[in-house]
Amino acid sequence: MHLLMVGAGLSGAVIGRYLAEAGHRVTIVESRSHVAGNCHTERDAETGVLVHVYGPHIFHTDDAEVWDYVNRYETFLPYKNRVKTTSGGAVYSLPVNLHTINQFYGKTMRPDEARAFIEDQADTSISDPQTFEEQALRFVGPDLYEAFFKGYTQKQWGCSPTELPASILKRLPVRFNYDDNYFFHKFQGMPENGYTAMIERILDHPAITVHLDTLFDRSDAAAYDHVFYSGPLDGWFGYELGYLGYRTLDFERFTCDGDYQGCAVMNYGEVSVPYTRITEHKHFAPWESHERSVCYREFSRACAPGDIPYYPIRMVAEKALLGDYVALAQATQGVTFVGRLGTYRYLDMDVTIREALDTARAFSERASQGARLPAFVTAPL
Repeated sequence: MHLLMVGAGLSGAVIGRYLAEAGHRVTIVESRSHVAGNCHTERDAETGVLVHVYGPHIFHTDDAEVWDYVNRYETFLPYKNRVKTTSGGAVYSLPVNLHTINQFYGKTMRPDEARAFIEDQADTSISDPQTFEEQALRFVGPDLYEAFFKGYTQKQWGCSPTELPASILKRLPVRFNYDDNYFFHKFQGMPENGYTAMIERILDHPAITVHLDTLFDRSDAAAYDHVFYSGPLDGWFGYELGYLGYRTLDFERFTCDGDYQGCAVMNYGEVSVPYTRITEHKHFAPWESHERSVCYREFSRACAPGDIPYYPIRMVAEKALLGDYVALAQATQGVTFVGRLGTYRYLDMDVTIREALDTARAFSERASQGARLPAFVTAPL
């Protein structure tokens, strides 16, 4: 079969490689001038630093098969994501942990003391939190909420935390120990030579042809036996029902000699600071040494047509519109919608790879039986 992958990010690359190895011919079209999608990395010409062009991507997973998969194509070196935040003129560790609590309140509490103290701060009158704000107030109280969650969330999502669902803050955002590793996962690391090098190796197969700077038109699908589409779901249908809502990011680049902030990520939780964070990219590759540094201030705003979509909003109006697009997609033959944009979900890289592998296996098995693959192989709602 001759298969088309729309998009040369993780989904298209992983599915394309699997099906090429299964004996299919694979063509990949990519609208940008590079592969790897939003996890694209490249060397900064001025500083030599390996830059995450569309914002930092830290690989973390408990999925051993996915971890083995990425290490097959690139060496992943140990990396722990330790985020700092500036609030009220002081610097704290995130996620909120015992050090953060003791520093913020000027105390030296043990874990059990801190747990009881935070429970006293919490608004226990909120028995069934419905909004982000209620969820935060119920679990951490007004002081920590104001310092670390309210302003950052308002800037990131462009609305009051009272308008956001409680599900965004899924679990108690506090650790009662001194662990400041942002992630809990068993496997964590960074690709030694960047994500783009990894994806270029995934795509290095004689049955795969990649066309960069190539826009996809839905009429192109007729030339192929099946299409795997990782572009925007609403884009496939020409936005005929309207645009699904996204947040996008603007980046303000600056350089300096030496070390600017001493860490990879510094959040700014106060609304008075217009950007959400500053990322210093040489700290994402601590095994390298650079005399100069390149940093980016990140600004979040509503995504307009032509912008790069980053975060699906998935509030009430978007979910209703999504349901209508899903109905259209499920009635569409010859295409499978994959990835973050194709299923309108925020996906970590490991989940994207897991779903891509599962999708490719399902297609290969069904193709061998002469059966069609459903339009959706995951549940986007």
